[in-house]
Amino acid sequence: MDDAAVVAAQIGRPLRSPADVVLRCHLDLPIVTRVPPLLDDGTPFPTLYWLSCPLASRRIGRVESAGGVQAMERRSRAVAEFGEALDAAHARYGSERDALVPAGTEPRPSGGVGGARTGVKCLHAHYADHAVGNQNPVGSVTAPWVEPLDCSRPCVVESASGVERNPGWVEPR
Repeated sequence: MDDAAVVAAQIGRPLRSPADVVLRCHLDLPIVTRVPPLLDDGTPFPTLYWLSCPLASRRIGRVESAGGVQAMERRSRAVAEFGEALDAAHARYGSERDALVPAGTEPRPSGGVGGARTGVKCLHAHYADHAVGNQNPVGSVTAPWVEPLDCSRPCVVESASGVERNPGWVEPR
């Protein structure tokens, strides 16, 4: 299957720019893609690593709904080492993304993980950054609530009309 079609089916909308799959699940489907810092139409895009896996997205959505972002914000303020590691993750992420933007390009994407300058904006972005092997304290703390990504059926399938979400997919227990 074509990766772009698979990712589009996973996220439920067309891609706004090509994206490279940088992490796959045991079923060889995308988990995380690397998105260019400038979309096809020139729009600056601060999120370098995009989580496309429906299972991971669903599980992180539950954590966020239960106050996960606010809990990580509190932790970053209360635990100095955690806050320092988060600041370092934002700086590294921003530098990595900014190195991909041609000199003199305006406007440029800004911020760190998910475009945040400080603190925690989106657990999905932090987890995706961690999942591809980067040092990210928020992603690291989030991972046990997300993993294992152990689907027994693929989240997407080929159909007569292309690639679509698998109507037979169920979340593993």
